[in-house]
Amino acid sequence: MPSASSPAAVAPPAPPHAAGPVAAAHWPAVASLALGVFGLVTAEFLPASLLTAMAADLNITDGAAGQAVTATALVGAIAAPSIPLLTRRFDRRRVMLALTVLLLLSNILAVFAASLPVLLVARVMLGIALGGFWSMAAALAMRLVPAERFARAMSVILTGVSVATVCAAPVGAWMGELWGWRSAFVAAGVVSVVTLLAQCFTLPALPPRDNPDLRALGALLTRPHVRMALLAVLLVISGHFAGFTYIRPLMENVTHLSVTAISAILLGYGIGGFFGNFAGGWIAERSERQAIVAGGTLIAVLAASLLLAGGSSVVTAVAVVLWGFAFGAFPVGFQTWITRAAPDQAEGAGGLLVAAFQIAIASGAIGGGLLVDHIGALGGPAFAVVTLTLGTLLAWRHGPRPAVA
Repeated sequence: MPSASSPAAVAPPAPPHAAGPVAAAHWPAVASLALGVFGLVTAEFLPASLLTAMAADLNITDGAAGQAVTATALVGAIAAPSIPLLTRRFDRRRVMLALTVLLLLSNILAVFAASLPVLLVARVMLGIALGGFWSMAAALAMRLVPAERFARAMSVILTGVSVATVCAAPVGAWMGELWGWRSAFVAAGVVSVVTLLAQCFTLPALPPRDNPDLRALGALLTRPHVRMALLAVLLVISGHFAGFTYIRPLMENVTHLSVTAISAILLGYGIGGFFGNFAGGWIAERSERQAIVAGGTLIAVLAASLLLAGGSSVVTAVAVVLWGFAFGAFPVGFQTWITRAAPDQAEGAGGLLVAAFQIAIASGAIGGGLLVDHIGALGGPAFAVVTLTLGTLLAWRHGPRPAVA
């Protein structure tokens, strides 16, 4: 999210020595990667703010339109471990440029989509770009700056997630109301063009170094602590996205809010997520287990409040804003957990974590969509209450604890 809302924000850094010697920091190149993050996260989650408009225009149900999120997530889950393997002989600069071109083409196709199948093709293209980008982002950052500047470089790159979290949903809803839902994808396409130009002028040649091995990934899955962390991700993140993906139908059909009010609340969600990143990081520095449990518990309570009092505009507004804030605990919490579970294979574990995030997003979109189509807009929060409760209990029971001195 991914963002506060994106799985991408969870790629763990490799050991500093893996970066190798760097003559100078390429900060403009790092900034171009941050711009790419902004474009990817914006495009990934635009459907959440445009769902009802897209469904009406394409003459499909809200649940069917939500599968635009599912398609991206499923393909991203496959692309995250696959792209580095398939492109291991190519210069990483060329690979990144190709992925940005794919992002641009995805936005263009979405603008002209006249049916759900065409829209899904566009979202599949986005999933390839998304998974490929995030599988290599941390490794590229290590090559663009000296080892001691790696953390700062990653914070710059992830700024794109925070900005997209604040802007994408409210701006998308606002543009969709003024000029139609396709206008939001036009804007996303413009961002893609700017990103491509910036990367063309700033990214240096980056010859391939690593030789990804599928056997190492398979070996990681045999470790109980790794499996437990990935299962917690699947439960918690699927619950979050079941609620988030279908939040606009709830605000329109249950709370009966205007588009202006919806845009304002979604802006509050984004701002809440921005500050939640800092709060979640502060808690995770002390205990990543407590960060995940705190975030999961709060979102489960908020989802239950929507089930019980979703017709109240005050309850809905407060719940959505706090939901965004609570989600900020997850990226850094799960990143630290998976790294502790496999300190000797941090990069491979990070790839599995990205894949797990994407699978969870797809599961939430599918499960939430089925419930929304069968029981109404409260189906998303209902799904969230169950899976977040289970995932939070799992993290509380099996999450990492500080070592006893």
